[in-house]
Amino acid sequence: MDSTANIPQTPATPEVPLAVSDQQNTALLDDTLTFLTASTPTNSGPQGRAEIERWEAVLASSDRPGLAKIKQELGQLNELLADPKSPAHDIAEILASLGAETAKVADDAGGEYSGPLNNLSKLLLKAGNSLSR
Repeated sequence: MDSTANIPQTPATPEVPLAVSDQQNTALLDDTLTFLTASTPTNSGPQGRAEIERWEAVLASSDRPGLAKIKQELGQLNELLADPKSPAHDIAEILASLGAETAKVADDAGGEYSGPLNNLSKLLLKAGNSLSR
């Protein structure tokens, strides 16, 4: 084969926004609340990363304003949890910030999401506090 010959390229698959229903949003929120209630921050690395990846996919498809910082911090948290040597203090800071940002979103969400998002905010803050000790 000639090394200068064109190599067939598979065209890049365009990213299609994920369509997420209200029922799926509610289920993800419920799953995350259950996870945070049932586990401690020190033993939730792999499971936590799976939850983060689910949220990243859902939030990437959202056009709601005010989510940019949450998206960024979820990515940072995922990176920190991937490294077992990450300082607990760094993780605690991101969890606290995510808790504060989630509270802001909860205030704007209204309806059936406000309560669960406020719960999520409190659990994120609690997890951050327990790591910072």
